[in-house]
Formats: sequence, C-alpha cells, structure tokens
Amino acid sequence: MAEMTVQYPDDLLVTSGMPRTEVERELKFQLAVRLFEVGRLSLGKAAELAGWNRLLFADELGRAKVPVVNLDDEETQAELRALRGNHHRG
Repeated sequence: MAEMTVQYPDDLLVTSGMPRTEVERELKFQLAVRLFEVGRLSLGKAAELAGWNRLLFADELGRAKVPVVNLDDEETQAELRALRGNHHRG
C-alpha cells in the first residue's frame, strides 16, 4: 500500500483537544468521505482508505448526512420508472 504524509500545525492537536492518533484518524476519515462524495472513490474503497469496514463507514456517512447512494438525474429517473413499473404489476 502506498503511503502519504500530511503535514498539519502542532497547535491543531491543542485546539482539537484530541490526541495525535485521533486527529490523524479524523483527517483520514474526512479525506475518504470527501473523495466518496465527489465520486472519486466507491463506498468500499473509501471505507478501506478510512481503515473501516463498509458497514461502519456507511453508518458514519449517514450520521454525517452524506448520502450513501449518489445517483445522477438520469439514474434517479430510471429508478423511479422501474419502481412505477413494478408497482403497476403487483
């Protein structure tokens, strides 16, 4: 696995009130969330980057109000058409 070094000011530890390991874990999580939000990583890859399993990562996305399923307008319309079609068959 590749490694990246992120520099941050020492006073971030003081202002956050968290130990270094927690700050670094949070930074890694936030990076994974953002890359997932913009569509650069799948849910599984974002969870892997954060160092979490998919279910836990998805739960945390929900708590952070980040949609776990990101559909564009065309995909949303296709899903709605499929649901309407299934409803009429029942």
